[in-house]
Amino acid sequence: MTTPINRRAFLQQAGAVSIGFAGLGAFLGGGTRLAAALTGDAADGVGFGPLLPDAKKIVELPRGFSYQIVSRFRETMDDGFTVPSKHDGMAAFPGPDGLTIVVRNHEVGSGATNLEGPYGAAGKLRSKLPADRIYDAGPGDARPLLGGTTTFVYDTEKKKLVRHFLSLTGTIRNCAGGPTPWGSWVTCEETNETIGKRCAKDHGYCFEVPATAEPAVADPVPLKAMGRFNHEAIAVDPASGCVYLTEDRHDGLLYRFLPAVPGKLARGGKLQALAIVGQDGHDLRNWVGAKVALREPLAVRWIDLEGIDAPEDDLRIRGHAAGAALFARGEGIWFGGGAIYIACTNGGKKRRGQIYRYVPSAHEGKAGEASKPGELDLFAEPNDDDLLDNADNICVAPWGDVIVCEDGSGEQFVVGITPNGDVYKLARNAGNQSEFAGGCFSPDGTTFFVNVQKTGLTLAITGPWKEAAAAAAKPPLRKGKAKLY
Repeated sequence: MTTPINRRAFLQQAGAVSIGFAGLGAFLGGGTRLAAALTGDAADGVGFGPLLPDAKKIVELPRGFSYQIVSRFRETMDDGFTVPSKHDGMAAFPGPDGLTIVVRNHEVGSGATNLEGPYGAAGKLRSKLPADRIYDAGPGDARPLLGGTTTFVYDTEKKKLVRHFLSLTGTIRNCAGGPTPWGSWVTCEETNETIGKRCAKDHGYCFEVPATAEPAVADPVPLKAMGRFNHEAIAVDPASGCVYLTEDRHDGLLYRFLPAVPGKLARGGKLQALAIVGQDGHDLRNWVGAKVALREPLAVRWIDLEGIDAPEDDLRIRGHAAGAALFARGEGIWFGGGAIYIACTNGGKKRRGQIYRYVPSAHEGKAGEASKPGELDLFAEPNDDDLLDNADNICVAPWGDVIVCEDGSGEQFVVGITPNGDVYKLARNAGNQSEFAGGCFSPDGTTFFVNVQKTGLTLAITGPWKEAAAAAAKPPLRKGKAKLY
């Protein structure tokens, strides 16, 4: 059965455990004090200290941290299906008896082989699943589309996998998504592929997957009112019920979905695009010249969109022509501390990545919003790949730092950014140059889950997370302005 999640629980699992937005804006970063306590020599006193070699060559972590491998590509799951490849976005939810439920994306494309999907190398396991549980079974005798989600249940106290199972199938390139306050994961297709040789249905939609502790495959209903485009991720503001959506295109938009019935996404609603008040078509990418300064709030308005199924893949083009602002490959997005954080993978002067922050209006999506609009500001833009190399999936830590999975070139890291703008390394891929993906914290704050995508590993990282959250509740050791890189 679906585990119900109230707003308080959602705030906890979304990363707002210890401090509110005012504290997030003023606090330097809980990791600062903790690093000094653990190592005595943390660089600049920021983060958790230097990363230490891993004899198993999987992931390097600071002193005091360790990891468990939760699940691997091609393992047989409890429902008899196999773990698909290309682990990507994830979110964690509170489960029964103190267990944690994690829903995980698999970014498997339409041209994938059976080996990459859940039905085994020969595809024989497909017969185990009723046809109405597969969104797209493929045209004619073609194999079904192999993207989707799996769910695993984890015991954070025993550091042990309880069970894992298939939870959505028949989709394409499920890259990221986001948790909802009512206990589900919205998974996003990063594609605009249409009916043809490989597909019996159009793709490029969002799908809702209940966070269940017992094996269940979700009803594969596309949320068409949320638009058809190169979806990446979503975030929900629990106060308003508004859903924010990123688009992984170099000239992408940031979208807002106003559900007709809050919490009932399948019942439809209105799709809009973000624009800057008084600056129609504003370019937020900062590719040419310093058009957007750090930490300077910009008032926002929202443009209603038409023709959102966009068979010509021109929704962003029409939206921009109507005044919507441009973002550089919007990827990860997360609600935390009363704000929405947006990762733009190749934004900035050197195209190494940006993090924007949106603070919703007190009247978000309602009458009166224009008189007190939401505000967008550029939270971080290091322009230095030693600090941040192409931000992808993000989450907000229980102590208020933004945690970023890189998807750049060469070495791959999980990076933390304090509210002050200081950047530190939290983990390094010690085995290969695959990106990290899907970073998220367990509801009890003890465990950080993250994927090594190409290797097909999901890791559960434990360490002094709670100490960091406790440190964040105390006054900072020093104050400072945001880093202006």
